[in-house]
This record gives sequence, structure tokens and C-alpha cells, in this order.
Amino acid sequence: MPPEPTLTMETVPATQSRATETISHLGPLYDSFGMNPRTLRFFLIEKGLELPIHEMDILGAENRRPAYLDLNPAGQMPALQLSDGTILSETPAICEYIEELVPSPSLIGRTPEERAVTRMWWRRAELNVCVPMVQAFYYSEALDLFKGRFRCLPEAAPGLKEKARDGMRWIDSLLDGDWLAGDRFTAADICLYCYIDQLCDVGQPIPDDCSKLTAWFDRVGDRPAAERSIWKDRPMGMRG
Repeated sequence: MPPEPTLTMETVPATQSRATETISHLGPLYDSFGMNPRTLRFFLIEKGLELPIHEMDILGAENRRPAYLDLNPAGQMPALQLSDGTILSETPAICEYIEELVPSPSLIGRTPEERAVTRMWWRRAELNVCVPMVQAFYYSEALDLFKGRFRCLPEAAPGLKEKARDGMRWIDSLLDGDWLAGDRFTAADICLYCYIDQLCDVGQPIPDDCSKLTAWFDRVGDRPAAERSIWKDRPMGMRG
């Protein structure tokens, strides 16, 4: 059997090489197209880390087949297998775990206060923007793809898009610095960016009156990891 592909990173400093050794016992990382898998790829690239990759065809519903559901009954992507066989399948949980192993550069926080602020913004982004955005996408533009996988509510899509726009306007009103957490670039920025970047050209752009959020989006997009974390294929022209 050929070896699993590896997420390729650029040459990193010796400290980052040692960090990669710290997580060398982990994997595979079950990876695919999508906002959450890209969030984790972005996170790993920012850390200068690499993991063995098992690519999954999420559009072909490979993540809904018995072989994967035996590992992760929720069928979510991504998922990380630990050395004892444990499967972590929630993106924030995986990011938190990696940060515990490799705390520098910090993407969640160095102190209890920093970590709390990051988690606060991460949760704000997810609840107010990411969740309604992706549900609206499932129930409208991607309805034919997902209607056989889980319950879809097409009549809810317009309201969910409005809810996501409300959330973007709310976050725009709160932005007071380069990043969501002020002067620290964090996993919260990565998460929100990956959702907006994938869906902004599929019926859910940033509202025109969100000038601060637009500037924030451009700053995140200028980071090298933004481009390098994009999946090799772009279904419907999306960056996932």
C-alpha cells in the first residue's frame, strides 16, 4: 500500500522542526475540502507543523460510509487519530489539542485571559456567522448534494442568510484592532475567514456596509497560510 500523502510545509526554523517531532506520533489526519478542514490546515501551517494525511472525498460522501463512520460516527471532517487510537473530530478540539502540545506560536492564547478571549470570539463567530452561513448553503445552493445526507430545510435558507449578514454586521461593529482578539491573530480569525472565504462567492458576500470586516478579511487573506491552505480542487469555484 502506498504511503499516505503528507501535508507539505515550507522549511521552518529548528524550533518548529522540534515542534513537528512533538506531534510526529499523531495521525493520520482525515482531511478534505471544506471550511473546517481548511481551518485546521490553516492552523497547522501557521504553526509550521505537518501531519500524515488521509484524503477523503467529502463531495462523494466518503465520510458517510461505514469505514469512516466506524471511526467517527458523526461523519464530520476533519478528524485526527491519536497514538492510542482515539479519534478527535471537532475542529476546535483538535486545534486546542495541538496548541497544548505545541504552544508556540500561540494561536489560542498564552494566558488564561488570552485563551478565554480567543474562545469568546471563536464562539461568537461560529454562532452568529459560520453556523447560519453553512446551513443556508446546505439548504439552498448545495441542496441537491446534501438533501440525501441529513434533514434540509430549504424554506429556512433566506432567513439564515439574513442571520449570517446580521452577525457579520455585529462583528464589524465590535472590531477594534487588526484581528478579532485585538492585536493577536488567533484561531478565531482563521475559523471565520475560512467560512466567509468559501461562501462569499456563493450567495453570501460580506455586506457592503461592513468596511472594518472587509479590511480584516483582506488582512487575513494576505497571510501566506490563507492561500496555502486551500484544497487542491475548487467545486463550484469555492475556496475550501
